Amino acid sequence: MGLAAVFPRPGSVRPLTMLRKLAVAATAFAVGLVPTLQASAQSRSVPIVRDAEIEALVSDYATPILKAAGLGSRGIRIVLVNNNSFNAFVDGRRIFINTGTLMQAETPNEVIGVIAHESGHLAGAHQQRLREQLRRAQTMAVIGMLLGMGATAAGAAAGNSSVAGAGGGLALGGTEMAMRNLLSYQRGEEMTADRSAITYLERTGQSAKGMLTTFERFANALSLTGTRADPYRISHPMPRERIANLETLARQSRYFDKKDPEALQLRHDMMRAKIAAYTGAGGGAMRLFRNNPRGIAARYGDAISTYLNGSPKAALAKIDALIQEQPKNPYFQEMRGEILLKANDPADAAKAFERAVALDPKKSSLIRMSYGRALMLTGSKGNMPAAVRELKAGIARDPEFPAGYGYLAQAYGQMGDIAEAELATADMHYYSGNIQEARIFATRAQQKLKRGSPEWIRAQDIINSKKPRS
Repeated sequence: MGLAAVFPRPGSVRPLTMLRKLAVAATAFAVGLVPTLQASAQSRSVPIVRDAEIEALVSDYATPILKAAGLGSRGIRIVLVNNNSFNAFVDGRRIFINTGTLMQAETPNEVIGVIAHESGHLAGAHQQRLREQLRRAQTMAVIGMLLGMGATAAGAAAGNSSVAGAGGGLALGGTEMAMRNLLSYQRGEEMTADRSAITYLERTGQSAKGMLTTFERFANALSLTGTRADPYRISHPMPRERIANLETLARQSRYFDKKDPEALQLRHDMMRAKIAAYTGAGGGAMRLFRNNPRGIAARYGDAISTYLNGSPKAALAKIDALIQEQPKNPYFQEMRGEILLKANDPADAAKAFERAVALDPKKSSLIRMSYGRALMLTGSKGNMPAAVRELKAGIARDPEFPAGYGYLAQAYGQMGDIAEAELATADMHYYSGNIQEARIFATRAQQKLKRGSPEWIRAQDIINSKKPRS
């Protein structure tokens, strides 16, 4: 969704170079004002955000939509990107959503609309089809260039400058036509994804109003920039065009005026407050909720900001007040644990994380690992077996999270189990993409492990690996 891939003015980039950039863009469909080819680059090296509370909420947004799109059993993963712009994109079986999207969207329905659109791309296999179109476009471009080069050579040989010039124009024209055909195809796919999103929202009994709000945001942002985009040289339809195409269909739904449940809206607001506090975007949570400064969301953001600004005692008083209001909120307990760790009180932090684990309906791997980490940081040898147990339980649910292996290595180190500590360190480097360091630690671990044991085999797998995991 959104305005994406606004390409440079004619002449500023050679057409074949632009077609190569489109080849990169073909791996992702983006939403928002970030160019598609930038979004695609992000899909290979994105600054990922991990947070149990936000992941749980976005999962609740996505689950019914993915089911309605027939994607419920395909292992689609939602990935949070640390970027303040309003954007989302798909790549493979993943939907990437910027934290800026989550914070700027004032209602859950707006985010759900974005997820519905991206689900439309996945359900329609648009990535695979776009790659096929790209291959055709590249063929057209190459043919056009060969014909142009032939005409140029013939003109030069005959001493006819006009024929040579026409050959150059033919070469560029073929590439330009290929690019425009590809962009036209992608605009069609975007409109298809929009219509699919409307269908998914209807099937799940939700309003499409959030989608229209998003397109209005893009239209206003485009108007403020004063940008004049050639509608034939962009990969997405213009925002006003999309509104015109969807508004009638959206308003026909009996769910159009349906509002998000109050409890869901509150969770959404608390998510926005957390993102604002951690990123400093929008002047912080208190400014974001200046119309309701005593609301739970504003005070939650204030407690987090206080913690981040180095005042754990004051932050603890604020989070405890929130826990009094919502004693069964696992994320308040999780935040209490983080504050206590900063206050150098890992024993009480472990108790807070333990309560968070017990209260967490999603059984988040992140909270479980935080509990294990707090136990490890107590330094008590009696706590180390429990620390290892909790860390391994979290890693079992989230096996590609590097930090978990780092904590596990520390716990094993305190227990004096150097072989396991080095193997965990190898895994930490492996999942961080540092393959050379991973091999070094795996080799060291293997020398201390029993030959043929599961741990020895894991070390051998790392030693034999050629590329880091994505």
